[in-house]
Amino acid sequence: MKIIDVSVTVTNDLVTWPGDPSVHIERASKIEDGANANVSHIDMGAHTGTHVDAPFHFLPQGSTVERLPLDVLIGPVEVVQIPDSETVITAEILKRLDLSRSGSRILFKTRNSTFWPGDGRPFQTDFVGIDASGAEYLVNQGTRLVGIDYLSISPYHKSRPTHVALLSAGIVIIEGLDLSQIQPGKYMLYCLPVKLGGTDGAPARAILIQE
Repeated sequence: MKIIDVSVTVTNDLVTWPGDPSVHIERASKIEDGANANVSHIDMGAHTGTHVDAPFHFLPQGSTVERLPLDVLIGPVEVVQIPDSETVITAEILKRLDLSRSGSRILFKTRNSTFWPGDGRPFQTDFVGIDASGAEYLVNQGTRLVGIDYLSISPYHKSRPTHVALLSAGIVIIEGLDLSQIQPGKYMLYCLPVKLGGTDGAPARAILIQE
Protein backbone atom coordinates (compact mmCIF):
# COMPACT_ATOMS: atom_id res chain seq x y z
CA MET A 1 0.00 0.00 0.00
CA LYS A 2 1.37 3.40 -1.02
CA ILE A 3 0.15 6.62 0.60
CA ILE A 4 0.57 9.77 -1.51
CA ASP A 5 -0.04 13.24 -0.11
CA VAL A 6 -1.75 15.40 -2.75
CA SER A 7 -2.08 18.47 -0.52
CA VAL A 8 0.05 21.57 -1.00
CA THR A 9 2.10 22.76 1.96
CA VAL A 10 0.71 25.98 3.45
CA THR A 11 3.46 28.55 3.96
CA ASN A 12 3.66 32.32 4.03
CA ASP A 13 4.76 32.21 0.38
CA LEU A 14 1.86 30.08 -0.88
CA VAL A 15 -0.03 31.65 -3.77
CA THR A 16 -3.62 32.67 -3.00
CA TRP A 17 -6.58 33.73 -5.10
CA PRO A 18 -6.41 37.45 -6.00
CA GLY A 19 -8.23 39.43 -3.33
CA ASP A 20 -8.25 36.58 -0.80
CA PRO A 21 -6.27 36.92 2.44
CA SER A 22 -2.64 35.98 2.08
CA VAL A 23 -1.11 33.40 4.41
CA HIS A 24 0.49 34.66 7.58
CA ILE A 25 1.92 32.11 10.01
CA GLU A 26 3.98 33.18 12.99
CA ARG A 27 4.78 31.86 16.43
CA ALA A 28 2.81 33.70 19.07
CA SER A 29 4.77 32.00 21.86
CA LYS A 30 8.39 30.90 21.64
CA ILE A 31 10.30 28.57 23.94
CA GLU A 32 13.51 30.47 23.22
CA ASP A 33 11.82 33.61 24.57
CA GLY A 34 10.86 31.89 27.83
CA ALA A 35 7.42 30.52 26.88
CA ASN A 36 6.34 27.11 28.17
CA ALA A 37 5.65 25.90 24.62
CA ASN A 38 5.75 27.00 21.01
CA VAL A 39 2.32 28.17 19.81
CA SER A 40 1.68 29.32 16.24
CA HIS A 41 -0.83 31.91 15.07
CA ILE A 42 -2.37 31.35 11.63
CA ASP A 43 -4.14 33.95 9.52
CA MET A 44 -5.47 32.90 6.12
CA GLY A 45 -8.61 32.51 4.04
CA ALA A 46 -10.83 29.43 4.07
CA HIS A 47 -9.97 28.70 0.43
CA THR A 48 -6.21 28.54 0.92
CA GLY A 49 -4.13 25.82 -0.72
CA THR A 50 -5.82 22.43 -0.90
CA HIS A 51 -9.38 23.06 0.23
CA VAL A 52 -12.99 21.97 -0.09
CA ASP A 53 -15.84 24.22 -1.23
CA ALA A 54 -19.15 24.01 0.60
CA PRO A 55 -22.42 24.89 -1.21
CA PHE A 56 -22.62 28.11 0.83
CA HIS A 57 -19.63 29.39 -1.16
CA PHE A 58 -21.95 30.28 -4.07
CA LEU A 59 -25.46 29.41 -2.83
CA PRO A 60 -26.91 31.81 -0.20
CA GLN A 61 -29.01 29.03 1.33
CA GLY A 62 -26.44 26.30 0.81
CA SER A 63 -25.00 24.11 3.54
CA THR A 64 -21.71 24.93 5.22
CA VAL A 65 -18.51 22.95 5.70
CA GLU A 66 -19.39 21.09 8.87
CA ARG A 67 -22.35 19.51 7.05
CA LEU A 68 -20.40 18.11 4.12
CA PRO A 69 -20.95 14.33 3.68
CA LEU A 70 -17.87 12.45 4.83
CA ASP A 71 -18.89 9.36 2.88
CA VAL A 72 -18.35 11.37 -0.31
CA LEU A 73 -14.96 12.70 0.80
CA ILE A 74 -13.67 9.17 1.42
CA GLY A 75 -13.79 6.40 -1.16
CA PRO A 76 -12.66 5.14 -4.57
CA VAL A 77 -11.55 7.85 -6.98
CA GLU A 78 -10.11 8.05 -10.48
CA VAL A 79 -7.43 10.51 -11.51
CA VAL A 80 -8.13 11.51 -15.11
CA GLN A 81 -5.49 13.16 -17.29
CA ILE A 82 -6.53 16.16 -19.39
CA PRO A 83 -4.17 16.71 -22.36
CA ASP A 84 -1.84 19.67 -21.91
CA SER A 85 -3.20 21.18 -25.12
CA GLU A 86 -6.64 21.74 -23.56
CA THR A 87 -7.23 25.10 -21.88
CA VAL A 88 -10.83 24.49 -20.77
CA ILE A 89 -12.58 21.26 -19.79
CA THR A 90 -15.81 21.19 -21.79
CA ALA A 91 -18.57 18.62 -22.11
CA GLU A 92 -17.15 17.62 -25.48
CA ILE A 93 -13.75 16.86 -23.95
CA LEU A 94 -15.36 14.85 -21.15
CA LYS A 95 -17.40 12.84 -23.66
CA ARG A 96 -14.21 11.90 -25.52
CA LEU A 97 -12.65 10.73 -22.26
CA ASP A 98 -15.50 8.25 -21.63
CA LEU A 99 -15.95 8.73 -17.90
CA SER A 100 -18.59 5.99 -17.65
CA ARG A 101 -16.12 3.68 -15.87
CA SER A 102 -14.60 6.37 -13.66
CA GLY A 103 -17.08 6.09 -10.81
CA SER A 104 -18.61 8.91 -8.83
CA ARG A 105 -15.36 10.61 -7.72
CA ILE A 106 -13.03 12.18 -10.27
CA LEU A 107 -9.85 14.23 -9.92
CA PHE A 108 -8.66 16.04 -13.02
CA LYS A 109 -4.92 16.27 -13.60
CA THR A 110 -4.11 19.08 -16.01
CA ARG A 111 -1.13 21.21 -16.95
CA ASN A 112 -2.00 23.14 -13.76
CA SER A 113 0.05 20.58 -11.84
CA THR A 114 3.24 22.19 -13.16
CA PHE A 115 2.33 25.38 -11.24
CA TRP A 116 2.79 23.84 -7.79
CA PRO A 117 6.38 22.65 -7.29
CA GLY A 118 8.18 25.24 -5.18
CA ASP A 119 6.82 28.20 -3.22
CA GLY A 120 6.58 31.81 -4.29
CA ARG A 121 5.16 31.29 -7.80
CA PRO A 122 2.77 34.13 -8.73
CA PHE A 123 -0.92 33.48 -9.37
CA GLN A 124 -1.54 31.95 -12.80
CA THR A 125 -4.62 33.27 -14.62
CA ASP A 126 -4.38 30.79 -17.50
CA PHE A 127 -5.11 27.72 -15.39
CA VAL A 128 -7.36 24.98 -16.75
CA GLY A 129 -10.90 24.81 -15.36
CA ILE A 130 -14.25 23.20 -16.10
CA ASP A 131 -16.74 25.34 -18.01
CA ALA A 132 -20.53 25.35 -17.56
CA SER A 133 -21.08 22.63 -20.17
CA GLY A 134 -18.52 20.38 -18.51
CA ALA A 135 -20.13 20.94 -15.12
CA GLU A 136 -23.57 20.00 -16.44
CA TYR A 137 -22.10 16.89 -18.03
CA LEU A 138 -20.63 15.82 -14.69
CA VAL A 139 -23.97 16.44 -12.98
CA ASN A 140 -25.75 14.26 -15.55
CA GLN A 141 -23.12 11.54 -15.10
CA GLY A 142 -24.03 11.25 -11.42
CA THR A 143 -20.69 12.56 -10.17
CA ARG A 144 -20.53 13.06 -6.40
CA LEU A 145 -17.07 14.60 -6.02
CA VAL A 146 -14.77 16.44 -8.41
CA GLY A 147 -11.30 17.83 -7.81
CA ILE A 148 -8.75 19.83 -9.76
CA ASP A 149 -5.10 20.82 -9.48
CA TYR A 150 -5.39 24.59 -9.04
CA LEU A 151 -7.27 27.09 -6.90
CA SER A 152 -10.57 26.99 -8.77
CA ILE A 153 -12.62 24.29 -10.45
CA SER A 154 -13.82 26.86 -12.99
CA PRO A 155 -11.89 29.04 -15.46
CA TYR A 156 -10.61 32.43 -14.33
CA HIS A 157 -13.31 35.14 -14.26
CA LYS A 158 -16.00 32.50 -14.97
CA SER A 159 -16.48 31.13 -11.47
CA ARG A 160 -20.21 31.28 -10.95
CA PRO A 161 -21.75 29.05 -13.70
CA THR A 162 -19.53 26.05 -12.97
CA HIS A 163 -19.67 26.33 -9.18
CA VAL A 164 -23.43 26.88 -9.09
CA ALA A 165 -24.10 23.88 -11.34
CA LEU A 166 -21.89 21.54 -9.29
CA LEU A 167 -22.81 22.77 -5.81
CA SER A 168 -26.54 22.91 -6.58
CA ALA A 169 -26.34 19.23 -7.50
CA GLY A 170 -24.65 18.38 -4.20
CA ILE A 171 -21.28 17.65 -5.80
CA VAL A 172 -18.36 18.15 -3.42
CA ILE A 173 -15.54 20.25 -4.88
CA ILE A 174 -11.86 19.88 -3.97
CA GLU A 175 -9.53 22.59 -5.26
CA GLY A 176 -5.80 23.19 -4.99
CA LEU A 177 -4.69 19.56 -5.30
CA ASP A 178 -1.08 18.79 -6.14
CA LEU A 179 -1.26 15.97 -8.67
CA SER A 180 2.17 16.62 -10.15
CA GLN A 181 3.50 13.24 -8.97
CA ILE A 182 0.32 11.24 -9.63
CA GLN A 183 -0.26 8.92 -12.57
CA PRO A 184 -3.78 8.61 -14.01
CA GLY A 185 -5.67 5.67 -12.59
CA LYS A 186 -7.74 4.42 -9.69
CA TYR A 187 -6.98 5.17 -6.04
CA MET A 188 -8.64 5.49 -2.65
CA LEU A 189 -9.22 9.10 -1.63
CA TYR A 190 -9.22 10.46 1.90
CA CYS A 191 -9.93 14.19 2.08
CA LEU A 192 -11.00 15.77 5.34
CA PRO A 193 -11.62 19.52 5.53
CA VAL A 194 -11.16 21.27 8.86
CA LYS A 195 -14.54 21.28 10.63
CA LEU A 196 -15.12 25.03 10.61
CA GLY A 197 -18.68 25.86 11.62
CA GLY A 198 -20.72 28.07 9.31
CA THR A 199 -18.04 28.56 6.67
CA ASP A 200 -18.13 28.40 2.86
CA GLY A 201 -14.95 26.34 2.62
CA ALA A 202 -12.07 24.91 4.59
CA PRO A 203 -8.47 23.81 4.09
CA ALA A 204 -8.05 20.05 3.84
CA ARG A 205 -5.44 17.32 3.94
CA ALA A 206 -5.95 15.03 0.98
CA ILE A 207 -4.22 11.73 0.36
CA LEU A 208 -4.46 9.02 -2.26
CA ILE A 209 -3.83 5.37 -1.45
CA GLN A 210 -2.59 3.03 -4.14
CA GLU A 211 -2.81 -0.68 -3.49
